[in-house]
Amino acid sequence: MPRSPFGQPSQPYTFAERLLFPRTRLHSGRLAEELYGKTVLITGASSGIGEQMAYLLGELPVHLILVARRTDRLLAVQQRLEDGPATVTVVTADLRAPDELDRLVDVLLALPRGLDVFISNAGLSINRTLAASLDRFHDFERTMAINYFVPVRLLLALVPLLQQNQGQIINMSTINARLLPMPDWAAYQASKTAFDSWLRSSSAELRQSGISVTTFYLPLVRTEMIRPTAAYDRMPAMCPVEAAKQIARSLYTKRKTWHPWWLPAGELASVLFRRPIEHGLERRRRTRDADR
Repeated sequence: MPRSPFGQPSQPYTFAERLLFPRTRLHSGRLAEELYGKTVLITGASSGIGEQMAYLLGELPVHLILVARRTDRLLAVQQRLEDGPATVTVVTADLRAPDELDRLVDVLLALPRGLDVFISNAGLSINRTLAASLDRFHDFERTMAINYFVPVRLLLALVPLLQQNQGQIINMSTINARLLPMPDWAAYQASKTAFDSWLRSSSAELRQSGISVTTFYLPLVRTEMIRPTAAYDRMPAMCPVEAAKQIARSLYTKRKTWHPWWLPAGELASVLFRRPIEHGLERRRRTRDADR
């Protein structure tokens, strides 16, 4: 199978995907100039968007700090980058565990030149009905932990470092944070919306202190996270390589937000057609339950 420039097996876009997710134009010279000699932290770096960001930025003379739970996957990414110009540090940590999160914070606070970019990419998605969640409160705890408490804890520790270097925070949010909530996704949507609200509330102070803030309201991206949901196999999805290019572009444009071009229309529909959409979802659920 042919491979993309950043190591991910390439999958041709369908017509719908080419329309919904246009190709990204990346100015390599501006990116290299912006990041020369800087230190970039990427969480969730062992797969998906985080892995593709590592491959892309690994072609530059930067210091990458890659964080994820899976040691073997992290070391595989590091090995693929060992002949490139980047210096790569890997930190294996389950960030939901307070002691492992604190260990990562200690590593970051000890950096001799501080931190320039924090790409908050680690996340957890759960698709489960309310009826199936009645005895699974831990699903909500662990989803809220990785999607909300972890980035808040990291930023509370890292803001002084980022302020010192006039750095940048890049958060991987979701279009669901701006659309009508969907059934069966309560844990995921609540946790992602929580951090999105926290960061939007804090952004004015962060920018006043010299820290750029960029939020990506991502659509469906074809990563390991969506594989458990069979319905997504038939739905248009963004390629993680293209998502990585958009993120890299924001490193030199410093744009405040990114979203697919069609999201504003979806937001408007969420307001104007809320009741019909909700009624349609309820009818679909009743039909699905009756077929079981």
